[in-house]
Amino acid sequence: MDFFVVTTGTSIRQMHALCDEVRVQMKARGNKPPATEGYEQSSWILQDWGDIVLHSFLPEARELYDLEGLWADAKRVDWQAVLAQST
Repeated sequence: MDFFVVTTGTSIRQMHALCDEVRVQMKARGNKPPATEGYEQSSWILQDWGDIVLHSFLPEARELYDLEGLWADAKRVDWQAVLAQST
């Protein structure tokens, strides 16, 4: 994997909507369906797209697992700058 994307949803519905839309957008770009974990439990949903792994958390789970702390030495990517360059 090349990138971790870490998001926080304020509700289970919002997390499902985010993950469902990512699936739609990635499929439209020719990506195969991801390996998905946690969709039913919904405090943490993981989608593994191969090069990109999406983590979507409820606030309590994000704090508990603290991926930012675990991967504190990883390079951060300014996604807004990348998006601006691609348009």
